[in-house]
Amino acid sequence: MKKNLLCILLLLPLFCLAQQPANQARMQLSKADAQRMWNQARSVTITRDRYGVSHIYGRTDADAVFGLMYVQCEENFKGIERNYLYQLGKQTEADGAANLYTDVQLQLIADSADAIKEYNESPQWFKSLMNAFADGINYYLYLHPQVKPLVFKHFEPWYALMFTDGSVSATETGGINLHETAQFYGAPPVEGSGAVYQPHTVDNIIMEKETGSNGFALAPSKTASKHALLYINPHVPFYFRDEVHVVSEQGLNVYGAVTWGQFFVYQGFNQHCGWMHTSSYADVADLYAEKVTKKDGKWYYQYNDTLRPVITKQLTLKIRKTDSTFDQKTITGYYTHHGPILGSRDGKWLALKANNRSYEALLESWMITKANNFEEYSKAMNLLSNGSNNTVYADDKGNIAFWYGNYMPKRDPKLDWARPVDGTTSATEYKGLHSVDETVHVYNPETGWIENCNSTPFTSSGTSSPDKSKYPAYMAPDGQNYRGVYAMRLLSDAKDVSLDDLIDKGYDHYLSLFDDLIPAMLKSYDMVDDSVKDALAEPVEMLKQWDRRSGIHSIATTLAVEWGTHFLAALPKAQTEEESTYQAQRVEAMLNSMSPQKQLDLLHESIKSLQKRYGVWKVEWGNINRYQRRPDGTTFDDKAVSIPVGLVGSQFGQLPSFQSKTMNTQKRYGYSGNSFIAAVEFGPRIKGKSIITGGQSFDPGSEHFTDQAQGFIDGQFKDILFYKADILKGAEWTYHPGERNVPGK
Repeated sequence: MKKNLLCILLLLPLFCLAQQPANQARMQLSKADAQRMWNQARSVTITRDRYGVSHIYGRTDADAVFGLMYVQCEENFKGIERNYLYQLGKQTEADGAANLYTDVQLQLIADSADAIKEYNESPQWFKSLMNAFADGINYYLYLHPQVKPLVFKHFEPWYALMFTDGSVSATETGGINLHETAQFYGAPPVEGSGAVYQPHTVDNIIMEKETGSNGFALAPSKTASKHALLYINPHVPFYFRDEVHVVSEQGLNVYGAVTWGQFFVYQGFNQHCGWMHTSSYADVADLYAEKVTKKDGKWYYQYNDTLRPVITKQLTLKIRKTDSTFDQKTITGYYTHHGPILGSRDGKWLALKANNRSYEALLESWMITKANNFEEYSKAMNLLSNGSNNTVYADDKGNIAFWYGNYMPKRDPKLDWARPVDGTTSATEYKGLHSVDETVHVYNPETGWIENCNSTPFTSSGTSSPDKSKYPAYMAPDGQNYRGVYAMRLLSDAKDVSLDDLIDKGYDHYLSLFDDLIPAMLKSYDMVDDSVKDALAEPVEMLKQWDRRSGIHSIATTLAVEWGTHFLAALPKAQTEEESTYQAQRVEAMLNSMSPQKQLDLLHESIKSLQKRYGVWKVEWGNINRYQRRPDGTTFDDKAVSIPVGLVGSQFGQLPSFQSKTMNTQKRYGYSGNSFIAAVEFGPRIKGKSIITGGQSFDPGSEHFTDQAQGFIDGQFKDILFYKADILKGAEWTYHPGERNVPGK
């Protein structure tokens, strides 16, 4: 009997193959690889709970990674492939020439040869994780020939080293925009090339980034349970991450959000500690202005009174023309010892020095998921490789902490690193890296609370905040925004906060931008002619009486959002990305310089804009601001079912974010903002609640496609199921990877 069973098990991968339709070509795997992957799948158990969340159990860490990648493919293989098309600079191979210079930028910035070398030199235990990463995806493709990849028919283990940061818009370009790269590489470079720099183009970069994320930590002195609390609230494009729970017998037990295609939980918690990453504006990428000359047909750049040869590499791009035909384009990439040339300004070539991907960054991302205490988490942080994230932390010993990044080059503080520096001299070279404790941080503040809303770290903990005078300007160049202002107000007065209280604070509908705009407008209103007053009397009175909280039945919200949008669009253009972060200061400066008539003109223009679109300006916010999840995830339809939403975008100072706009529609539809959100209490047993945009599934026919939509809109979170007994109580099904392909399973 045992022999017969063994034969059946050994033949099962081939049996699965036999069940597939004859016209569907299966991904090619050797029999040995197929059998090896099938064997590993037997060491993985996946339980889907009553919300459709995957709880993945593996014997080893590598088994758990294998299961995690398989589950991600079940949910959203398209999202995985899209992320790697971007990271490897291969979007043209799927989409044609539209993303040509995005691919050029990415290929210049991240060299796959470096990733391959790092993979080959990795210790075996870490290499096994990368192998499992690739195997989990490849096994899924092997068992699902009906899934048609756009480009990647087979995933390589080293791909993981091309995508080592899980944040949105993680690629640092030092302020170079795509247009500048296209100008430089779209035609042969010439000596002294480069148009006079137009600083307003930085707005293109700023607008591509989501307008924020929020992380809060409360010490036991501030909470009802006397345990530390953590609030995890990233703002990213909808459906950007998956909610998962990953467990192994080697000590892994992590729950949270994973970015499609990565094998580590990016924001989440384990049985002892938790972490929330917010995007950082620390200066971690710099441009070097290179003086170049051409001699005997070759390019050279000046450095310390000598000429060095410019390094060249051939970038090959395969560009789709039709479903089956491609063009090929070869572009010569240029590099100095500072890094790749991404563009030119004022006759100088600009080389980027940055840390956009590295072995250490991937290792750090993995190590924090297994940290059991503050010391172990700090050890992971000491790898000094996270270039784009701040971290808000809490643990079961009552510690709370905040790090403003951890990759921070040492530089001459007298220079303005927000702009290109002189590349001709060694005086501008980096001088190593700052240690973690030298960077901006907060450990167990006396105030008992920490907030970061992509805002200045120098107000992150009230009176316990770091002293700005003790740090070089490049370390934390960002200013204050209105979410940060309101978060400080909420947390400084907090006491006896429960998990539900924390969620209520995180979902507070207050729009703090209007604490500045409305008083200034009312003052201006008192100063203008009676004819202007008469025309605006009703909307001005409405805004005066408004409690500054958004809601689905609020007409004032509609008016305020339209007015606030017109006002923010009128702000003087930021000269640098760093300057753009000074939202509160820039608003104050414009209010001080704007005439009363101009302030009222903006309000009048907003009213006319609403009247043009809707016939009247008195429109309830929920009538035009909607949540809708369509099967393709990208198109919207006013005639299809949608849900009214009372939230607004975070640029207006509201902590929760629901970015919406018209999409060839009359109504506005959400597309970005709140995504996976969690509130966690670190006691003897983990307690937590979470919500995700819409639902766990990407299948419109699944009950989990929109079963969390109303909770997501209203801030009504579900209980997190962290312990196996709780998970199994309402489990929908349990299986090994691949079992659902077997008839009857």
